[in-house]
Order: sequence, then structure tokens, then C-alpha cells
Amino acid sequence: MTRMIDRLASRYSIILLYVMLNLVAFSALRGVLLIHSWGDIEHTFANIAYIFWAGFIYDVVFNLYFCIFFSLLLLCVPNRVYTGKIFKALTYFFFFVFIYGLYFVLVAEFLFWEEFGTRFNFISVDYLIYRHEVVQNIQESYPVGWLLTAIGVVSLVTFWGLKTHISKTLLIKEGFSKRMVFFTAILAASLLSYVCIDQSLRNTHSNNYVSELASNGPYQFVAAFKNNTLDYKTFYRQGDDNKLSQVVKAMVGKDPDTGDLFDISREVTSAGEEKNLNVILISVESLSAKYLSRFGNTKDITPFMDQWFTQGLLFTNFYATGTRTTRGLEAITLSVPPTPGRSIVKRPDNANYQSLGKVFKDRGYDVAFLYGGIGFFDNMNAFFSGNGYRIVDQTDFNDDEVTFENAWGVSDEDLYRKTIQEANQSCRAGKPFFFHVMTTSNHRPYTYLEGKIDIPSGTNRSGAVKYADYALQELMMMAKRQEWFKDTVFVIVADHCASSSGRVGLPIEKYHIPLFVYAPEYVMPGEIDKISSQIDIAPTLLSLLNFNYKSYFFGRDILSDDFVERALIGNYQKLGLYKDNKLVILSPQQKIEIMDDPHHAQHIAEESTVLTNLDVETMSYYQGGNYVLTHRLNRMGEFLAGKKWTFETGYGEKRTASDVVPSASGS
Repeated sequence: MTRMIDRLASRYSIILLYVMLNLVAFSALRGVLLIHSWGDIEHTFANIAYIFWAGFIYDVVFNLYFCIFFSLLLLCVPNRVYTGKIFKALTYFFFFVFIYGLYFVLVAEFLFWEEFGTRFNFISVDYLIYRHEVVQNIQESYPVGWLLTAIGVVSLVTFWGLKTHISKTLLIKEGFSKRMVFFTAILAASLLSYVCIDQSLRNTHSNNYVSELASNGPYQFVAAFKNNTLDYKTFYRQGDDNKLSQVVKAMVGKDPDTGDLFDISREVTSAGEEKNLNVILISVESLSAKYLSRFGNTKDITPFMDQWFTQGLLFTNFYATGTRTTRGLEAITLSVPPTPGRSIVKRPDNANYQSLGKVFKDRGYDVAFLYGGIGFFDNMNAFFSGNGYRIVDQTDFNDDEVTFENAWGVSDEDLYRKTIQEANQSCRAGKPFFFHVMTTSNHRPYTYLEGKIDIPSGTNRSGAVKYADYALQELMMMAKRQEWFKDTVFVIVADHCASSSGRVGLPIEKYHIPLFVYAPEYVMPGEIDKISSQIDIAPTLLSLLNFNYKSYFFGRDILSDDFVERALIGNYQKLGLYKDNKLVILSPQQKIEIMDDPHHAQHIAEESTVLTNLDVETMSYYQGGNYVLTHRLNRMGEFLAGKKWTFETGYGEKRTASDVVPSASGS
């Protein structure tokens, strides 16, 4: 490699030296990740060749983009400066820094892959934004000092091996015209890459692991940062609005011939008398169904839930809508299909929705969101406060109320004690309460107060799950001593599964979570095996309380006789409908793909060319969801007759709507 660089006899050989080091390093990482994921891909020559060929192209493209600035610098620096001592010292320093940065990225990518099974994506972008929690989490999870030292030693050895060739390059005197040739070539190659190379090259394979291996982490990071929202009309297959509007209205239980386009609002009435019961809805961090013995786990890490879940109503065929906490919060609170790109929780202009909390608030409930961490993370406080929830987060805990905390927040026990306090205050004020509680303990670094369970703190995920189970037991012991207990409904649900990576586009088993409802005086024990998802929590809970209300929800009451089994699931790009043992997946580039028997299939079965009824249903949910959100049909007080109003849609565009006036807050 270095001999070829020496023969180039140009100052631009210093860029070539670094690029070749990059290409070797990224290829080596790709090989390591391939071995790490060996059991999840088919061992064919075509797969291996595709991984390294496509991956190499992305590596080259990333390096071209990375080198544009430095190629311009080398073009402009005069020979007397370029060959001087100051420029030499600066070159040595920055070359070492770049080598260190390269190796740091390799280690970060490997650890990220171990955790999420993907290259850098939306999660890594979020980690950059919320640095406090992430840095502390990393410090508590890994031997950071040793890792950084090891990276430094390897970087120093690499730099020392290349130092001679760098020195030779810094002695070359080169005319401006020759430098211009090299700069023009690099710039032209970069522009050609920008025009010709996009995400399509890595999205041609049906196996997720193959697609991710055939990628470049830094390239994907930049792509995720740029594309945090995806315009539905641009990237997804479109159907006739009028037809799809009728379909989605029928699916939510509204007369298809009534109301305007995609107006799913309807009056929900109950035959029984309303029950003004308290509700504590707990979103347990990363509680996959697979951790419970009811779903086949043999490690005995949820002894309390295994016993407790027989005393209430357990939904056994229930699915998260997404792979991130904000997706779960979005679905539970707003009962909307998952959207491409970022969740509503993290978008601007996310207030004044017709939410689950609003239904309770209209009845005089104390409505609160309680979180063990700092609610600035993932924009949670802004979202919930903008939709009428009172906020209680880590900043509201006194020192004597915290027995343990880590990067993500206080322990579940501390959070539950705070929940009991808040409930008692509401009770003393004579108000019923609806609390949405979000836990943090079941998360890396998997730490908790020692002595609570028989697995040492910080050991593994199993310990964190068992601690979360223990803390729920403590909550129930405390709650049963309160005067409001007998008139309170407890709802336990996961925000998402512990891991989301899989071989296929939307691995259905990585969305399977428990939903449990407990109110001994009001809810009979049993199991419900209907296929359903988080968007159905709000209407099911309100039905159990016999509430009459105007619904803007896409979900339906799971317990009703006319409930049609289906689950909506998605990630930041793929949007799915699971029904009749088939999974229809909508993808960018206007693809519609079908998987038969998705719990067992390892491949996408086919790409739809002729639309089936199931394709149409899928499109109606997601095209309808996009229409409702962009036209603000589920916002409070915005569709009143007589005025026009220009508003931001949250999708980077402005629309002028007839019969629209601003809400009271002017959002």
C-alpha cells in the first residue's frame, strides 16, 4: 500500500494514505460483524460478495465526502507553507487525531451492533443529542478508560508505522495546475457519488443483517441525521384517497359514508354506567413477552408477574407498534399508526392532540406523566405537557426520595413510591387520577440497588428484568395499603421489546409484548388471545370504564365482539399490518411486500404488483394516518367552521386549510 502511495509523488497521496487505512479498517470491521452475525444470514457466495462489494462502495463514498475539505485545503496551501515545519507539525497532530477517531468509531460501531444489531441509525442520532444520559450510561456499562487507552495505543502504533510516508509526502513541491487536477477529480467523484449512490443499494436484500453489513456506519449516521422525517406521499405507495378513507372508517367502526375525507371521529357510547375509577398505566421499559414464563421463558426472572398475571386480564397476542420508547408513548397516548421517520413525540408542533389524557381530563381527573429520568430526554416533557399532562420527573424528587439512580434515572422502586405519593395527594384533593408512568430500570447498564434480587447489579438484562419484576411487586404491596386501591385500575404494558433486530424487515417476534389489566373489584381474570397492538389500549381501557366520548383514535376496543384482529407495527422506514397470519410491509420507493406466516418465515414472500384487500387495508391505515396528522384532524378545536388558516404540518411544509381556526394556544 505504502509503495503505491510513494509512487504517486503528489501531496494528495496523504489523502490516499488515510483513505486506504479507512477502507482496510472498515472492511475488517465488516468481517468481524459478519462473523458476529453468522447465524442470522445464509452462507452463500452471493450474500458474502454483496456484503463486501456494496459495503466497499459505501466506504469509498463516505471517504470521498470526508476528503472534500482536505482536498480543497491541499489545493490552496502554497508549497512554502506545505513543506514548512508548522504545517508538518499540524499534519502529524491531525493525522493522529483522525486515526484515533477512526478506531474510536470502529469500537463504537461494534458496541452499537451488539446492542441493536444495526449500523448507526436514528438511535445513534438521538444518542448524540441527549449526551448527558448516553455518556453516563456508557461510563456505567463499559470500561471506558481501558477502551480509550487501548484505542490510543493502537492509534499511536499505526501513526508511527505511517510517519515515514507522511514525512516523504510533506516534502513534495507540486504546481497548482497539477493540484487542480487531483482536486477536480475528487470533487467530480464526490458529485457523481451524490447523484448515483443512495440507500437503494443497501435496500435490495430481504435479510436485514445482510443489508446492514453492506453499509458504512458513518455514512448511515449522516443519512439518519438528514432523514429524520420521511414525506409519506413522496416515498410510499399511494392509493385513491376516497376509497382508502372509506376502508379505514369501516375498520375503526364508523359509517364509511359519513364525514369528510379520513375523518374517523365518531361518538363512542357505552351501555353501562360510567366508572370513574383511578388508572395507573405503567409502561415498563423493554419488557418483551419472551421474558415471562407464560411465553416460554425458563429462567424464572419474572416470578411476581408470572403469578400476578393470572389474577387479572392478560392479552397474550399483543404487539408494540415500534422499537423505541417514544413509539410506545405515541401509540398509547394518541392511538395513531406509527409514522415514518421520527415519532410524533419528538417532532415540533406536537401539542393539543385529542389524546387519552384529554378524555380523562375532560372528566376532572388529575392527569400526569411520571418518569424516572429527566423528561427532556426524547422530548417527552414537551409532548406530554403540551397535551395536558402534569409532569413529574427526576427533577421533582427530593434527595431523601432517591435510594438509587443511574444514567437513565431513579430506580423503579423510587418512581413507584413517588407515584403512590402523587396518588395520595390527588385522593386528598378529592380528584380521581390517571397516571401514565414510564420506568427506566430495565435498560443498560442494568444496575439497581444490591440485595434486592439474587442477580448482582449490572450483570445482564435478566437481572434488570428480575429487578423490574421485584419493583412491581413492591408497588402492589404499597398500593394495597392505600384507600384508593380498590377503585383503581392498573395497566401494565411494555413500551417496546428489548431488541428489535431480525433477519427480515419487521421481525414480528421482536414486537410481541404483554398487556395486563388488574382491578380485582371490576375486571375478571382471564386471557385474551386476539391479535392487537398498542393503539388499542386507549379504546379498550375507556370501554372497561364505560366512558362515553368522542373518539379520534385509530385503535378499537379489543374486548368488543366486532373487534377485527390485526396489529400495526413499524420502524422508522417500514410500516406493517399483521393480519390473517400475513404481514404486509410498506417501504420507501413505494414498495409493498408480503410475508406469509411471519412468525416462522425467514424471507419476504413476494412484492405486491396487484393490490390485495390486505394491501388496501394496510395503505388505508398509513395513508389515512398521514392525512389525519398533516391536516390536523385529531387536534383540539381546530376544525371549526368559517375561517381559513395557514399552518405548519410538522412535515416541513405549509398548508392552507378551509374551515380551520387556530387552537386556543395558537399552535
